[in-house]
Amino acid sequence: MKALLLAAGFGTRLRPLTDTMPKCLVPIRGEPLLGIWLRSLAAAGCGPFLINTHYLSDQVEVFIEQSPHRDQISVVHEPALLGTAGTLISNLDFFGDEDGLLIHADNYCLADFTAFIHAHQNRPPECLMSMMTFRTDNPSSCGIVTLDANDIVVRFEEKQPNPSGNLANGAVYILSRTLLEQLRGKGSEIIDFSTQVLPSLIGRIHAWETSGTLIDIGTPQTYAFANALPRAR
Repeated sequence: MKALLLAAGFGTRLRPLTDTMPKCLVPIRGEPLLGIWLRSLAAAGCGPFLINTHYLSDQVEVFIEQSPHRDQISVVHEPALLGTAGTLISNLDFFGDEDGLLIHADNYCLADFTAFIHAHQNRPPECLMSMMTFRTDNPSSCGIVTLDANDIVVRFEEKQPNPSGNLANGAVYILSRTLLEQLRGKGSEIIDFSTQVLPSLIGRIHAWETSGTLIDIGTPQTYAFANALPRAR
């Protein structure tokens, strides 16, 4: 399965670490985040990969050139950031006529991607996409989802002070080819996937909960926590 890895952000909350290094390359136990993603996805049989770049893009390109997966990777540089939905819509041809992964590659994730893909392939027929979810100890900092009895998303709560649960959106998605085709031709005003695309799909998103590690590497505290965990295998 092809995968678009979003890797162009500034990582402002991680400064000063990201003053000189793009967030997608910050190391977890010595291995860059982007390298962990590529290794884990390739082990599950995923690829090819498309990676967008912007901030400190030269460092990302050097990393890719040295990656054992470089022959499977294409890079698209954004002189101005397009946003998560904007990047997806601008690169729909990458997926061809297939389902595909959309991933925020600045998170730390050790999920079972083979199981996630299997769950997507067996999702309820009305669902146009699958969302990876995880249990969080800090729900007010996450997008929280509510599910029905069939694990279909029926409600979003985006970073509320007192959310109703702790099942969080992991920002790892599998989009059906039907949904990808529906996005074709959307205007340039569609920029953010979380706020402008997901809400329109309530009742048509299948949620799959990972038991593996999934951490938003957004602050020095969460970054330190991720580095205190055992090294990814």
